[in-house]
Amino acid sequence: MSKGVELDIGLVVAGHGRHYIVETPEGGRLICHPRGKKSDCVVGDRVRWLPTGDAEGVIESIEDRRSLFFRQDEWKTKSFAANIDQLLVLVAADPPFSESQLARALIAAESQDIAAHILLNKADLPQFGAARERLAPYAAMGVTVIEAALKADPEAARARLAAQLAGKATLVLGPSGAGKSTLINLLAPGAQAQVGEISRALNAGRHTTTTTQWYWLDAARSTALIDSPGFQEFGLRQLDAAELAGCMPDLRAHAQACKFYNCSHRHEPGCGVLAALERGEISASRHRIYCELWDELS
Repeated sequence: MSKGVELDIGLVVAGHGRHYIVETPEGGRLICHPRGKKSDCVVGDRVRWLPTGDAEGVIESIEDRRSLFFRQDEWKTKSFAANIDQLLVLVAADPPFSESQLARALIAAESQDIAAHILLNKADLPQFGAARERLAPYAAMGVTVIEAALKADPEAARARLAAQLAGKATLVLGPSGAGKSTLINLLAPGAQAQVGEISRALNAGRHTTTTTQWYWLDAARSTALIDSPGFQEFGLRQLDAAELAGCMPDLRAHAQACKFYNCSHRHEPGCGVLAALERGEISASRHRIYCELWDELS
C-alpha cells in the first residue's frame, strides 16, 4: 500500500469464503477481498479498504472491535459477529429448546460483556406455559425474557421488540424451527431480496444461508439485526472451568459465600452455591448444566 493514500472505511455486512460485502458510509455496497491469504474479518467489522478499479475493493485492515461474539471447540474458533450491542436468543414453545445450548450462548455473551435477552416465541401454543416455566430461572436472575407470537400476532411482537432493539446492533441466535426467518422478515421486510442480491454478488447460491448477515431495520441505519446460521454445538473452550461460575449470574450471586476461595461448587463443604441449590435459590437444571460444563472444560 502506498504511503499517504487515504483509506475508505466500511462495514462488513456479509461474507462468504474470502469474499465480503462491505457497505460504505453512504450506503453503497461492493465486494472486497482481504489482502493476503488469511482473513480474520467477520460481519460487523469496520474495515479500511481501497478500491481496485473494477467496482471491487481490497481490505487493508480491521478497526479495533468493541465486542466479538464467538464459540470455540477443541478444533476451531467460530466468530459470529463483531461490534454488537446485544444478543437475542430466540427459542420457541415448540419444538422444545435445549437449555444447555441456551445457557452456553448466554455464558459466551457474559464472558464478553455483551448484554443478552431471550425471545420466547409461539405464545399462542398450548406448550407455552411449560416453556415459560423452564425459563423462570433466567427471568429470576435478571435476563429479559420477551414473549411473542411472531406468526399469530406479528404487530404485537413488533411493538414488544421495538424498544429493546432501537439504536442497537443485535445478533439473533436460535435453533431451526424457533422462527428466526419469521422474525427477520417481520422486522426487515427487504431481507429476502437482500439475501438474493448478496447471493448473486458473491455467486454463493444456496450457501449464503450458512453465513451471517447484517440487516438495517431503519432508514437512518441506527438499528440492526444480525442473522446467524444455526448450529448444533456451542463450545466454550475459550473459558477455564474456574471462570464458569463468574459467567452464570445465579451461581455468581452465591459464590462469595463459599468457605474455600478455589471452590468448584460441586462437592466442597461450606459451598455457598450448594447451599443456595439446597434452598431452591438455584435451579437443579442450571447446576446440572454447570457441572457438565465444568467437566468439559477441566
